[in-house]
Amino acid sequence: AASDVYKRQEKRETLEIIIGGGGSPAPSPSPPTYCPPPPPKPLSRLEKAKRVLLKFKTTIDDPNCYTQNWSQDTDACKFNGVRCANFPDDQQRAVAGLDLNGAKLATKNGGNLPLTGLLDSIPELTFFHVNSNNFSFVGGFPNNITRFRFFFELDLSNNKVSGKFPTQAIQNNQLVFLDLRFNQLTGPIDPKLFERDLDVIFVNNNKFTGYLPENFGSTPARYLTFAHNSLSGSLPKSVGYAPNLTEVLFLKNQFEGCLPFEIGYLKKAVVFDISENLLTGPIPLSFGCLKKIQFLNLAHNKLYGCVPDNLCQIPSIRNNGNLSLANNYFNEIGPSCWSLIKSKVL
Repeated sequence: AASDVYKRQEKRETLEIIIGGGGSPAPSPSPPTYCPPPPPKPLSRLEKAKRVLLKFKTTIDDPNCYTQNWSQDTDACKFNGVRCANFPDDQQRAVAGLDLNGAKLATKNGGNLPLTGLLDSIPELTFFHVNSNNFSFVGGFPNNITRFRFFFELDLSNNKVSGKFPTQAIQNNQLVFLDLRFNQLTGPIDPKLFERDLDVIFVNNNKFTGYLPENFGSTPARYLTFAHNSLSGSLPKSVGYAPNLTEVLFLKNQFEGCLPFEIGYLKKAVVFDISENLLTGPIPLSFGCLKKIQFLNLAHNKLYGCVPDNLCQIPSIRNNGNLSLANNYFNEIGPSCWSLIKSKVL
């Protein structure tokens, strides 16, 4: 039985102990003289960012030697284009911003640079300005910037960015400045753009198509540029309800239909340019309510009818303002507009 086996084994072990004699017990083994070293000290925020920057440098062609002083022996905060600050959580020094504007960086073979490996690898960033380089969405847009707690500004203008509107870029609730100008982005503009708490939206000089979303007026942005795209359809009436809109450029698209009278509700508007489109119909009388407007350009459309005289009575237009109505089909103007023509304001 199994119990007998366990008992016999127990007796055998007892006999072996007796046979061993009654001498002193064997000494316990000495502790090992080798003690493993303590784990390495965690890298600081600044050291982690420095490794990212130096690794990035090994992948690029830098024709203007913009990153020449990026070296292991140099303080990362002294790298050209690097801005440092104390991170709020622990007051460690950290890379808070990158300004590579105008550096014309590319890959070693002159190709397009991915954003991954740089933008997504320094979570302390507050701004990323890389105007006039060769960055693209090769490898995809880095999704984890949505978790960067203090990321406020993204400038990818004048790069090699193509594809659809980068919705991931506006999923960070801290973002207030978005500049995607002079790229090759296509397709419609994501309606979510107008639901974010952005202050500046520059998406001009791309290849965006389709209609402006109906929720346009939800945006709190002050400065918006949609010029030089292929946007079409009518301007949404909600444009007039954008609460902070100060400057908006719609020129050189394919907008058609009539100008919404709601535009007259833009009490803060200083610049409004919708020239070189396909707009038709008269100028709404409500445009005379644009009391702060200084630059209003409706030229090169198919507008017709009478030019509202109250538009030409706006003090900010009469006092060194600019009102352009050229190349339309207007057939009547009032005395206030005639006086602007004589003074060469109109």
